Amino acid sequence: MHKKVLYLILNHEKNTENTNAFLIHISAFAGFMFPFGNIITPLIAWQTLKDRSPFLDEQGKEVVNFNISYTLYVFLLTLTFIPFGIGSIFRKNHDFWNNNHFNFDFGFDNLFGFIGLVSITSIVYLTGIALVIIASLKAKEGENYKYPFTIKFIK
Repeated sequence: MHKKVLYLILNHEKNTENTNAFLIHISAFAGFMFPFGNIITPLIAWQTLKDRSPFLDEQGKEVVNFNISYTLYVFLLTLTFIPFGIGSIFRKNHDFWNNNHFNFDFGFDNLFGFIGLVSITSIVYLTGIALVIIASLKAKEGENYKYPFTIKFIK
């Protein structure tokens, strides 16, 4: 009887640990609700739960590092495309300074650039969403998940 009770207690603690790891990973979706929520919410969850187990500490660091890296990548991608967007607008409107007339006919080449930007941005966002879901499910199973392309800001 003693062994069975001990097993149930340990199994419950493991399930709670896995659920907490799942919640730390899935909390990254708070970024859809408020700015930088994908970093702040997992950071708070990790800081709150990291002392409970080495697994939660490791997964919390992984989530925070991934979300900081992901935000940095999206920011750099945005910075890369700003000059192309501004350039394509002013390329069509090079006579703006001469006659103060701004042409809003963006044409096919600007539409093609916009579709390309939206496609790349969509791929990056969908990849981030997929990675968070995969990591959450792996953590729920007790697996130590490592996000790809993550810079280790917190070691």
